[in-house]
Amino acid sequence: MYLLIGIMFACTGVGYLFRHIRLLRRINLLILPTVCALLFVMGVSVGSNEQIVKNLPTLGTQALILAVAGTVGSLLAALYVDKFFFRNRK
Repeated sequence: MYLLIGIMFACTGVGYLFRHIRLLRRINLLILPTVCALLFVMGVSVGSNEQIVKNLPTLGTQALILAVAGTVGSLLAALYVDKFFFRNRK
């Protein structure tokens, strides 16, 4: 896990250093198709796993609770940041 986070930060730094290269600015065009392909492959992987499909009602409920809690928490954090950091600028 720490390795993945480290790679993410390292790639962010590389992207920042090379942000003026015209070719690298076109990478944005590849992001959406790449994410869609990753989601498709992940869906095929989950759908082919019998144990996950068998336990889907239980896993689905837990996933729904986590998704709703994450969304509500993100919205509350965004409102907090907006209220205390950006309201004076308007």
